[in-house]
Amino acid sequence: MYTPYLRHQRSSKIAGWFALVGVFLLSGCASIMGSVTGGLASNLSAAILNSDDPAMIRDGAPSYLILIDSLVAGSPDNSTLLAQSAELHSAYAGAVVEAPVRAARLNSKAKAQILRSTCLSLKNACGLESRDFDEFSAWVDAQGPSSVPALYNLGSIWAGWIQGNSSDFAAIAQLGRVKALIQRVADLDPEHANGGAFLYLGVFETLLPPAMGGRPELGRQHFERALTISNERNLIVKVMMADQYARLMFDRELHDRLLQEVLAADVQAPGLTLTNTVAQKRAQLLLDSADDYF
Repeated sequence: MYTPYLRHQRSSKIAGWFALVGVFLLSGCASIMGSVTGGLASNLSAAILNSDDPAMIRDGAPSYLILIDSLVAGSPDNSTLLAQSAELHSAYAGAVVEAPVRAARLNSKAKAQILRSTCLSLKNACGLESRDFDEFSAWVDAQGPSSVPALYNLGSIWAGWIQGNSSDFAAIAQLGRVKALIQRVADLDPEHANGGAFLYLGVFETLLPPAMGGRPELGRQHFERALTISNERNLIVKVMMADQYARLMFDRELHDRLLQEVLAADVQAPGLTLTNTVAQKRAQLLLDSADDYF
């Protein structure tokens, strides 16, 4: 039988792919390439996000890591470049890297960069990590709609760092800060990143069974909200709901129905084709292992 921790370990790869695709060009490489090659960026962005060949995109990622490292080296106080670098390094660590030590190193680099970027871009945002929780929460609650992209990036990258250090209780203790950031995004702009905040919230609430403090029914509500916001076009949400919620609750009927819906769906959707292709591959793996799990 799988433990909640192992279940989350598997899901982190999907979360990493979700981040990788969302970041790869929309918020990161498109802007980077735009500064270098002008009009090429928008066409390159569309080509990647609408690709149905995840392996090709994955294999090309190291080139972008090297490119952005060189750009950050030339402009170390550029908050936009720091954020883009953090997003890409975090996504690559979560989606591609298997070696724990290497993934932890990439996640630590990403976390340091996003904290520095936030310090440079938002008011009174320096030293967030060292503040006590009440002071941190007060700062989060004071943020308005214009801060949503920065809050979402900070929360998602911080979550990746926690996942990469999941054997460290001091790291796990920081999950409350990440939840506060993501919840603020959900409150301020529910539709940001295709409802991505609710996908994260759904995962957070289904990490543990009720007897251990989890709130899976609330998690299910978050997953359903993410589905509604994306008009069910973002297939990763159903995969995560099956993996995180249905397996946690041993709901085989829901588990299989969600995954079969993913497999039957058309992966072609503007800006989501790549993530949907990955979602279908993951859905098949989960279905294939269902008899052993349940």
